[in-house]
Amino acid sequence: MHEKERHRIILSAVQEKPVVTVQEMVELTDSSEATIRRDIAALHVQKRLRRVRGGAEAISPPQFIGLAGRPFSVNETLNAAQKRAIAREAVNLCTDGEPIIINGGTTTFQMVHFLTGRRMPIFTNSFPIAEHLLKHSKNTVMLSGGTIYREQNIILSPFDNDVTRNFYARRMFMGAQGLGPLGLMEGDPLLIQAEQKLIDQADELVVLVDSSKFRMRSSLILCGLKRIATVITDEGIEDREANMLETAGVALIVARKQSTDKEESSLQA
Repeated sequence: MHEKERHRIILSAVQEKPVVTVQEMVELTDSSEATIRRDIAALHVQKRLRRVRGGAEAISPPQFIGLAGRPFSVNETLNAAQKRAIAREAVNLCTDGEPIIINGGTTTFQMVHFLTGRRMPIFTNSFPIAEHLLKHSKNTVMLSGGTIYREQNIILSPFDNDVTRNFYARRMFMGAQGLGPLGLMEGDPLLIQAEQKLIDQADELVVLVDSSKFRMRSSLILCGLKRIATVITDEGIEDREANMLETAGVALIVARKQSTDKEESSLQA
């Protein structure tokens, strides 16, 4: 990752939380601790943030606390072709007229391109997913209520009595920060709380993760492997990861990238 991009992520992070640790920045940027410390020092000299022990803080502390994790705009540029292939396989599981839930994320967002010709009730907590489907499809779209978190382009509510409890889905499609032997992992408690409510409203949970997510970890567990019906990933998955899913009784779909003029034109529509 280039220095300019790292600086953008770091500055975005300190605007979302009172203090961001060096380790959190290492995870956000996939950089070394030494690189992050140099970045913090440079931005401190430029008076774009304030260096503190073990991390950094904003010059003007944020008035609104955001979510942990990379911004949507950064994540959507990572493993884009793999995410598109995974999303195609996810939509292949859908049947017209069958209600589904699509959780916000950059991999699940790619589903919108393949849903343009479908007709089904769709519940989502993603503002960009809802907006795209409203403009480019005839699907019925329902949004969750709550606060819009700009960096992640997601709508979350801490309250139990929101519209989430009134929607039933055959399947829920979601991504995650990481996937390991203990299950799905996320990086923010508010995400965990909101996503657990959504999971409760679906018969089957379908997880969309590119193969890099099998090597990422977090301190927060969203749900165990037993709750997952299907995992869709790319060809980069390793045998030990596939065996882990098989042992847990999780179905595995490996998406293969397709690059055709017909597909590219449909994605641009």
